[in-house]
Amino acid sequence: MTIALLFGTLFICLLIGVPIAFALGVSALTAIYFGSTLPLSIITQKAFTSLDSFPLLAIPFFMLAGILMGKGGVSKRLLDLAAAMVGWMTGGLSMVTIVACMFFAAISGSGPATVAAIGGFMIPAMVARNYGGGFASAVAASAGSIGVIIPPSIPFVLYGVIGSVSVGSMFLAGIIPGFIVGSGLLLTAYLISKKRGYKPEPGEDTKFVFKDVVKAFWEAKWALLIPVIILGGIYGGIFSPTEAAVVAVVYAVIIGKFVYRELSWKGLYESFREAIVINATTMIIIGLSVSFAYFMTIEQIPGEISDFLTELSTNPFVILLAINLLLLVVGMFIDTISALVVLTPILLPIVTAVGVDPVHFGVILVANLAIGFVTPPLGVNLFVASSVGGVRFERIATAVLPFLFAMIVCLLVITFIPELSLWLPGLYE
Repeated sequence: MTIALLFGTLFICLLIGVPIAFALGVSALTAIYFGSTLPLSIITQKAFTSLDSFPLLAIPFFMLAGILMGKGGVSKRLLDLAAAMVGWMTGGLSMVTIVACMFFAAISGSGPATVAAIGGFMIPAMVARNYGGGFASAVAASAGSIGVIIPPSIPFVLYGVIGSVSVGSMFLAGIIPGFIVGSGLLLTAYLISKKRGYKPEPGEDTKFVFKDVVKAFWEAKWALLIPVIILGGIYGGIFSPTEAAVVAVVYAVIIGKFVYRELSWKGLYESFREAIVINATTMIIIGLSVSFAYFMTIEQIPGEISDFLTELSTNPFVILLAINLLLLVVGMFIDTISALVVLTPILLPIVTAVGVDPVHFGVILVANLAIGFVTPPLGVNLFVASSVGGVRFERIATAVLPFLFAMIVCLLVITFIPELSLWLPGLYE
C-alpha cells in the first residue's frame, strides 16, 4: 500500500507536469500521511540537514567554474584546438563539436553547461555550412552528455557522497569510459557525414597539419591546465575535491580576467548570478530527493526491490542488464540528480551483494543517466540545444537517434568490461 501511494503519487505528479523536486516532496508527504506514523515534519528536516555537507559544496563551485570558463574565452581556445585536430576530416564541424565537448567536459562537470558553451558556437556554424539544423543540434546535445562522465563530474561528486565512495576514485574511473563514449559519437558523426556529403569547404585544409595543432595547443595551454590542476591536486593529496572546485573558480577568474582578458566585470556578475539560480534549483531537488529516499529506506522499500531483483537472478550480468534497462527508462522521466539520490541507496546494495565494485557501478549509473540527457520526453540537453540553435525539439529528437544508439552500445561495453572503469583507480591505489 505504501509503495503504491509513493510511486503512484509520483507518477501522477510527473504526468500533470509538476516540477520533479515538488513531485518527490508531495509523493513522500502523501505516503507518510496515509500510510505511515512518521511526522510530516520529517520531510523538511531531512531536506535541510541533507544539504549540510562539505563534499556537496563542490557542486556549486564546479558549476560556477564552468560558467566562468565559458564566458572567459576558454570555449573559443578549446574549439580552435579541436578544429586543428579534426576539422580537416569529413564532417569536420561535427567532429570539432564532439572533441571540443570532450575538452570542455574536463572543465565544467555539467552536461547542459557543455551544450550551451560549445553548442552556442558550433550549432549556428554547422547550420551555416548546410549540415542541417537537426543533425547539428543532435551532435551538440549528445556530445554534451560526456560532460557528466569525464571528470570533474558533478554527478560523480553526488554519487560519492551518497554511496560513501571516494570521489577521487570516481573521477579516475570516468576518464576511459568518457573517451569510449566520445569515440562512439565521433564514429557515428563521421558515418552520417560521409553518407550525406558533409565535407570541408573549398579552400579549407583537408589534411592534418601538425604545426597548426601545436599552435592551437599553445594558445589553449591555460585552459588545458585546468583539469591537470584539479585532478593533480586531488590525487597528489594537496586538496580535496571540494577545495579543488574552489581552486577551479579562482583559476577561471584569473585566466578569464587577466590572461585572456575576455571576462568583463559584467560577465563576472552574470556568471555568479547564473550559478546562484542553477544551484538554488539543484539544491531544492537534492534536498527533497533525500527526503524521498529517506522515507523509502525507513519503509524498507529498497530491501523489497532488492529481494525482487535477486529472485530474478543472482548472476551479476543479468542483474546489471536489468538495472541498465531500468535506468534508461528512469532517465527519460527523471533528472540526473533526483535519480542519483533516489536510486543509489536502492541499487548499490543490490550490485555489491553480487560482487559488482561500487566504483564501477557508479560509472554505469552516471553513464545511463547521461543517456537520459538526450532521451525524450525530459532530454535536458535536447532542450538546451533547441534553445541555442533555434531548432524545433521534434527535429532534434529524431536526429539524435543514431547517437543514442551509439551511446547505448558504449554503455554495454562499459557495463560488461569493468576493467575499463577500474584500471586507473587501481593504479592510484
